[in-house]
Amino acid sequence: MASQPKKPSFYLQWLFPIVTLALAASVVFWALWTLDWFATGGPPRSTATGPLDRYLSFDPDHITDAVSALSAMVAGVLGLVITVVSIIVQLSADRYTGVARMFLKDKLNLTVMAFYVIGTVIGVWLSVAIHADYVPRATLLVMICITTFGLLLMAPYFGYVFWFLEPMNIIARIRSDAVKVAAAGLEATRSGADPQAATLNAMEELTDLTSNSISGKDKIIASGAVDALKDFTLEYLKKKPMAVDDWFIIGAGIRENPDFVAMDPESLADLESRRTWVEWKVMRQYLGIYNEALADMRDINYLIAIDTRYIGEAAGEARDQELTTLVYRFMNSYMRATLNARDVRTAYNVLNQYRLLVEALLRQRNGRAAIEGVKHMLYYGHVSFDMKLTFVTETVAYDVSSLCQYAHEQGSPEEGQMLEQFLELDRPLRVRSQESALLGVRKAQVKLAAYYLANGENEKARNISKDMEGEPPERILTIRHALESVKSKDFWEIIDRGRNFEYMPEPQREQLAVFFGWLGIDDASGSEGGAASPAR
Repeated sequence: MASQPKKPSFYLQWLFPIVTLALAASVVFWALWTLDWFATGGPPRSTATGPLDRYLSFDPDHITDAVSALSAMVAGVLGLVITVVSIIVQLSADRYTGVARMFLKDKLNLTVMAFYVIGTVIGVWLSVAIHADYVPRATLLVMICITTFGLLLMAPYFGYVFWFLEPMNIIARIRSDAVKVAAAGLEATRSGADPQAATLNAMEELTDLTSNSISGKDKIIASGAVDALKDFTLEYLKKKPMAVDDWFIIGAGIRENPDFVAMDPESLADLESRRTWVEWKVMRQYLGIYNEALADMRDINYLIAIDTRYIGEAAGEARDQELTTLVYRFMNSYMRATLNARDVRTAYNVLNQYRLLVEALLRQRNGRAAIEGVKHMLYYGHVSFDMKLTFVTETVAYDVSSLCQYAHEQGSPEEGQMLEQFLELDRPLRVRSQESALLGVRKAQVKLAAYYLANGENEKARNISKDMEGEPPERILTIRHALESVKSKDFWEIIDRGRNFEYMPEPQREQLAVFFGWLGIDDASGSEGGAASPAR
């Protein structure tokens, strides 16, 4: 269960300031009162035995105005609290949907307001309860304590309100509420309020928070809301196996939602049969945020890709094939939107998350899903080539090369199939030749061949060399010069992946001579330069 935002320490938030202020006021007042008793206040009454006794000797003829002032003071403090809190809540509500409702549902806020109202009512009743021959001393002392505590309470309560309305705390609270209502719905959807609608509303509130933050260039809050959607989904997936069947039927409370009402009836039925309407809605929100942030806040695009990858890894761990397929569909949609925007740098980073997702599936022995991911990556390598975004094609080549290497390290039986697919990447490129993209793909294939040779997999390296036998010698020589010249794994600029594409460890680079010898290229002299280009 997702936790509520961590509340400030009771000692620091409430007890320490109230006790400190109360002690300070008491020390000052009683010091002055005692001074008056002994020195400056005139002769004491004959019946009073000391300063405290004198203070408690209430005179009905003189305290009626003071009692009325007590109730007026509590009412004034209540008005001040309501005014300040209303302004703060309204400012937050203008920016974040549902803040006012959330504030009014909080038990502490309701308790504080009730305290001031009750104190005011007691004061009003007390003001007419004093007679010429009777003073209700216990009630009067309680009213004095209520007024005193109400004044002392203002400072820590304002601190609590500011904490309550902190954007990250609002986000955490929305996420926590969404997890709670979803958990209740998973167990029984027909319990009072519609938990499907409540869950959907919470997700859309987080999306609104993100959109407003993107508009305001507030990256921290936008990132927090994006992560909250991911955290909600991961918590939901833990509870999903225990769900009742009714939960996966899209009910009347959410069927009219714009994201559902616009869907083809068959697609809607598929969501129900695949039991993925919650995850679909989360990632549909992600896709909307992704498109909105594409031009203005790339970091949010990267974060959405990362969080979608986390959801995919959780789906793979749970062996939820339908959800894994759904994650691929949305990752593919991110890639399509990015390529249409011709945003090479964002495509570079999304592909990095795609590769990490496939690696996770290989670790989980989910080879079928991993193969599907490689197919999608190669497809977008061809699409980017057609769009003349050749660096994206190169990135796909290096990522798939890394996946083949990782599959070998994991002992995955799908390695051979992945290698076959990888060697098909350059075929369309040779027909519609763009030299830079073709060189990038071939370099990635040579790197993989060198890895195989360094690990004694000569047959697989031979398959790559056979695939390259028809290449012009000058192209092969260019590739060799480029790869042999890269000595450092670090690129000369800051890049997100942290490693130069063309770098190989020394044992792997030593195998280049063997590989190029098979292709009849023995002269590697005169090589210089040749580092991989960064994301443009």
